[in-house]
Amino acid sequence: MRAVVVTEFGGPEAIKVVETPVPEPGDGQVRIKVGAAALNPVDAAVRAGAFGGPSGGATTGFGWDAAGTVDAVGAGAEWRPGEQVVALHTGSVKPLGTHAEYVVVDADEVAKAPAGVDAVHAATLPLNALTAAEALDLLGPGWSGSLLVTGAAGAVGGYAVQLAAQRGTPVTGWARPADEDLVRALGASGFTTGGEGSYDAVLDAAALGGAAMERVRDGGVYVGVLPGSEPEPERGVRTTAVAVATDAAQLAELVRLTDDGALTLRVAETYPLADAAKAHERLAEGGVRGRIVLVP
Repeated sequence: MRAVVVTEFGGPEAIKVVETPVPEPGDGQVRIKVGAAALNPVDAAVRAGAFGGPSGGATTGFGWDAAGTVDAVGAGAEWRPGEQVVALHTGSVKPLGTHAEYVVVDADEVAKAPAGVDAVHAATLPLNALTAAEALDLLGPGWSGSLLVTGAAGAVGGYAVQLAAQRGTPVTGWARPADEDLVRALGASGFTTGGEGSYDAVLDAAALGGAAMERVRDGGVYVGVLPGSEPEPERGVRTTAVAVATDAAQLAELVRLTDDGALTLRVAETYPLADAAKAHERLAEGGVRGRIVLVP
């Protein structure tokens, strides 16, 4: 099968599409024939060596999200070949990721695919929507108050706006002026281009750090998306960051919300797997609204 890997770190030119054996599922695992896989900023960080990885010719693969068809099942995995699924394949450093024709994942990383969308759109759901949902959970049980979401037009920020609105949270989106209509359509009751005002909590999807922290009221909450890089606590503000984790039940709930029309799945562009380097180049240019998706 074909898979996207690097054997040394660098820019988009480091990307290789190689032939490698089709992986076999072990106990409690499933193999998915990948229909589509999203390209995320974390993939660019992996390519650049932010998490360590290949040495001595070893490969590091790419991709956390996948949508496709169960192809083979290991002992104890309660899935059947032919089922349409989405999966979150966690781990920043792995020999093979979802940017491949087939991927093996643990059964608890899998949920039934949304019924009303194609694989390309479904592939944009797992990582970004789970990150948004788990970030909102860090606000605390039964949390209520005003919320500012930075990067509200982006993939994680857009899901955060939608999910917060679903939970009845008054949410303001911070984005570029041209994105106001989009952000309000996602459910934001307020909009800002410069972070004016103060809020009970900030979900910093744009990783602005201190600039976002300034918008949190004394005693409020700051939730980041880059663990370890959140600002130091001050003024009684609790600071934390989400480290996305596999949660099949929550992924299934996000699929349900998608089927109910409560979540909008946004595809920016698609590229064939063979053009993975070009997809990385496009991601590096910035200004992407939605996710770039690779199609084997």
